[in-house]
Amino acid sequence: MVWEKAKARLKESLGASVYALWVEPLECVSVDETQIQLACPDRFYKAHLERNHLSRIQSIINELAGASCNVQLSDKSVEALPAITPKGQLRLPHMPVRRSTVRALHPRYTFDAFMVGESNLLAQSACKSLVNGDDTVGSCVYINSSTGLGKSHLTHAVAHTLLAESPATRIRYVTAQQFASEMVRGIQAGSMDQFKSGYHDECDFLLVEDIHALKGKKKTQEELNELLDALIKSGKRVILTANSSPRDLKGIDGEFKSRMSAGLVTTIQAPDLATRYRIVESKAAMSGIDLSEEAIGYISQQVHGDVRRIESTLLAIRAKIALTGGYVNMDLVREVVAEVAGISKNLTTALIAEIIGREYKVSYKDLQSRSRKKVITFPRQVAMYLGRKHTSESLGDIGRTFNRNHATVLHSVKVVTDLCRSDTSVRRQVEILDRKMAEL
Repeated sequence: MVWEKAKARLKESLGASVYALWVEPLECVSVDETQIQLACPDRFYKAHLERNHLSRIQSIINELAGASCNVQLSDKSVEALPAITPKGQLRLPHMPVRRSTVRALHPRYTFDAFMVGESNLLAQSACKSLVNGDDTVGSCVYINSSTGLGKSHLTHAVAHTLLAESPATRIRYVTAQQFASEMVRGIQAGSMDQFKSGYHDECDFLLVEDIHALKGKKKTQEELNELLDALIKSGKRVILTANSSPRDLKGIDGEFKSRMSAGLVTTIQAPDLATRYRIVESKAAMSGIDLSEEAIGYISQQVHGDVRRIESTLLAIRAKIALTGGYVNMDLVREVVAEVAGISKNLTTALIAEIIGREYKVSYKDLQSRSRKKVITFPRQVAMYLGRKHTSESLGDIGRTFNRNHATVLHSVKVVTDLCRSDTSVRRQVEILDRKMAEL
């Protein structure tokens, strides 16, 4: 049979390890003089095979058939009907019972619920590419960020998607500490061969969180480094996360750092104002909190840093509503934000305006004037921006300080926010002034 002969040629051409991973699982569904149909275990497998090995398979089939014989790939997991295991769980026919080792997944940590902005777009896109079998970003992605910025959300989203759409994909999803503990148990029980086999031979997609937890654990680093090398060379997919970039990890072996840096390294920054607005809006809706646009804008402007602070703010708002039997108003929002964000109650926009005026050598009256000269409008916009950030005053209150309305304040905040992103000089000026306000 042409397919059996082709398999022998492919094993010789690709090597035993690649053949075992990407050719042996293929099932020949049908064959005739013009076409051969091969069934793949799942969508992920099919996508990788099409990109990396289909042309070679096609060439060998044509050569053996002595004519053009079109190779068609199908996804077996889509067509298969679910079968019942002895334990009553659903699984697909011909799939091994033990397929994946996955930590508990948060039900809301999906790609659909992930708020994409400039700060996290590359990380989100890279994770989606790996899930879809796209080789654009390579086989390994390393994501680093401070806590609460979305690393776990993305890795959970990857696992959710693979389990739902590519059930034949064998996933290993652990924290670095869990990997280390599992290895220690393997050493103590004399079962390291079984431990290694579980990761090297029974894993298609590896996710390891908190690599920084391996500080000083040289033996575990060596083991994981060896594993990464084997998986990546075999065309498997890997996602690693940590609280800093590979080069900045303390107590981590240089060779291991180099291995982790071989793929795409991306950083998730704190969300910008626009992204924070959408996060507040979305999470408020999920929590059943009815917030006005002004309240959403105020929270997103005042509560910086990780997403958990936003969640904490909304939780406090919901608790106050429940305890008092009241409703959401700006006074309640300001009170909660002052507690969570630590806004100084003594600092006023008028005081900020005076300080900014001295910094830019313009008077308080100049800032209140109708002048549109750049030497006055820019300090005025900065003062409004900092007033919004460091006080609990409403947009209207801030506007009245400068004889303007709330729309002008919103515009000024947007102007300064955009300039901070695009102009390094402006960003440095505002950061210096921001620190001064925080110290008052």
